Amino acid sequence: MFRDLLPERVAVVETAGDVAEPGLFPEEAERVAAAVDERRREFGTVRYCARAALAGLGGPRVPLLPGERGAPQWPEGFIGAMTHCLGYRAAAVARATEMTGIGIDAEPNEPLRDPGVLKLIALPEERAALPGLVARRPDVSWERLIFSAKESVYKVWFPLTHKWLDFEEAVIEPDPDAGTFTARLLVPGPVVAGTRLTGFAGRWAVRDGLVGTAIGLTRDPAAAPPPEAQDGVPQPAQP
Repeated sequence: MFRDLLPERVAVVETAGDVAEPGLFPEEAERVAAAVDERRREFGTVRYCARAALAGLGGPRVPLLPGERGAPQWPEGFIGAMTHCLGYRAAAVARATEMTGIGIDAEPNEPLRDPGVLKLIALPEERAALPGLVARRPDVSWERLIFSAKESVYKVWFPLTHKWLDFEEAVIEPDPDAGTFTARLLVPGPVVAGTRLTGFAGRWAVRDGLVGTAIGLTRDPAAAPPPEAQDGVPQPAQP
C-alpha cells in the first residue's frame, strides 16, 4: 500500500503476517521482554521490515530502539517511520539527504470502536465534513482516516520539532477523489530549509480492509525552500 503513496526514493517493506524469527538485537528484545506476546510479535516484525528497508538502501544493520516519546532511533544518515495494526506491519525508510520527513500509519478501515473518541481526535470542522465525505466515498471510514492522517502528521512533526502535537492542533482536509489530504497546522510549524511550514500534504488509500495515510516531505539540497512548496505547505510528493 505505502509503495504507491510515497516517492520511489523511499524504501518500503510491508507484511500481512508476523515473522517467526525477526532477528532482534538483545537490547531490542529486552525492551519488550515483559510485554504480551502480541506486542513482542508486532515489535519484532515491524523492525524486521525496517531493517529490510534499510538494507535496500545500503544502510547498516543496527538496533532500532524506541527513543524520545517512542520515536524510532534511526542510524545516522537515515530517516523513517513504522506502523502496525492487526494483521499488518510496515516500515518506510529514506536517506536523510533525500527526504526531510516520513510519516505512515495504517488502521482498520472501520468505524472507531468508541464513538466518543471522535470528539477527542477531530475538530468541529472535521466532524462537520464527515457526512459529505461519506456521501462521496461510503467505502472509506473517514473518521479512521482522520485519525490515521494525524498519526502520520505527528511522525513527521516530532523528529523536526521534538515537541508534542495534540489532535486539536492540526486540521485534516481529505480529497475523496484525488486520494490526497492536507494537514493544516494550528500552531507554528517547523522551519525547513528556511521556510516555516504551515502544514503537510499527503496521500491516502484504502486496501485489503485497511486505510493508510502517508506523508513524504522531500528535500532538495540545491533549493533554499522545500521543493513543491506553496505558501509553506509542501505538496504531496509524487510516488
